[in-house]
Amino acid sequence: GARIPLPRASVEDGGRALPEAAPVALEHQVLTSLLGAWALAACSAPEAAAVEEHLGECDSCADEALRLREAVTLLQRPESLDLDPALRTRVLEGCLERRPPRIPVPEWAASYDAETARLDALLQDFGDAEWHAPVRLRWFEDDGAASRRTTVAGVIAHLLTVDGTVAVGLGLDDPLGDITAPSGGPAARTEAYWRASHYPPTRAVRAPWREQSHSIVRTVAFTGDAGGMPVSYGDFELPLRDAMLDRAFECWVHAEDIAEAVDYPYAPPSARHLNGMIDLAARMLPGVLAARRRAGLATPGGGPHLVAAG
Repeated sequence: GARIPLPRASVEDGGRALPEAAPVALEHQVLTSLLGAWALAACSAPEAAAVEEHLGECDSCADEALRLREAVTLLQRPESLDLDPALRTRVLEGCLERRPPRIPVPEWAASYDAETARLDALLQDFGDAEWHAPVRLRWFEDDGAASRRTTVAGVIAHLLTVDGTVAVGLGLDDPLGDITAPSGGPAARTEAYWRASHYPPTRAVRAPWREQSHSIVRTVAFTGDAGGMPVSYGDFELPLRDAMLDRAFECWVHAEDIAEAVDYPYAPPSARHLNGMIDLAARMLPGVLAARRRAGLATPGGGPHLVAAG
């Protein structure tokens, strides 16, 4: 019986060399009219080849082509290669509008989710040189400025160990493992982790920090809107909702330290997340001042000490 012929194999699939395109022979007037399209990269390949060959022979057309190319650069606005910082938020909002999460993240944990995601995006393309870039951590201790020199990887190790206080409070694994810290404070936990490392921390520290932050966000989604369970910082405790704001604030601050070390711009948190961090600091301020008075660190003097306005 009659058979349907098989489709013919294309030149690309046959393994044979593609035929060379024959050069297009165009008149001078036609080539001159194509200069505008050539400057906008709108010519076909044969036309572009013909125009470029003609430009090597005709000085007047070459000058006109150069002028048109410079005009095109003025019409095109330079675009940054960096992604829009708000792109992730818009994509997530669009997805959640179409399918709301079955177990949403509480509002008081949203800033931690956002800041860890922003820092993880910053770390994504780091090479070995960036991971070992020097970073100087600065803080205040005993009424004086203190600092510590480390690396980008060392900063992530610091965030890993201190975020571990929240992980332990939620019943997750402690990143210290078998490492024993002299106290449960953030500084003691970090120093113990650094001392126990046989080598300086490298890019390998990103994976456990990233997995721990994801586990914390997943777990707090099951705690409801209360967030009142205590999280121990060694010498004091914070409710879970405030501990998450504290960890979001420190993640942002150290992300800026890392960005400064590698000379990369880094934007502050969104307004609503920054509002929550400032609110936490304002609520903690009276307790901090009361603790200073009890420790004898209040300003000496028997009565009020008035100063000039401003």
